[in-house]
Amino acid sequence: QVQLVESGGGSVQAGGSLRLSCAASVYSYSIYCMGWFRHVPGKEREGVALLNTNGGGKRYADSVKGRFTISQDNGKNTQYLQMNSLKPEDSAMYYCAAAGRRCTWIPSDYRYWGQGTQVTVSS
Repeated sequence: QVQLVESGGGSVQAGGSLRLSCAASVYSYSIYCMGWFRHVPGKEREGVALLNTNGGGKRYADSVKGRFTISQDNGKNTQYLQMNSLKPEDSAMYYCAAAGRRCTWIPSDYRYWGQGTQVTVSS
């Protein structure tokens, strides 16, 4: 059982920055991978960043490489997505998700999801 709560979303002008947080409460479950996904109505969810909680490996979507950074605190109970140089096309509902066995870009591989936090980037 995992409970995930996102925070940090908001409205920002193009070129600005936001930091999203994901607080995780874990009960009898081992998280193998934490992912950040984003969704715009009418489109499929898009993987943004992945973090392997064991080895610390990170992966990013091509669209955000060099601008976004995923990280976690020392206790591994909170994950962050630092978003810099934001663009209007980054506007979406952002979700954090947890998977126990795989670390992929496929949303259905993640068992637990937060409720999402809205990010709006204006030009």
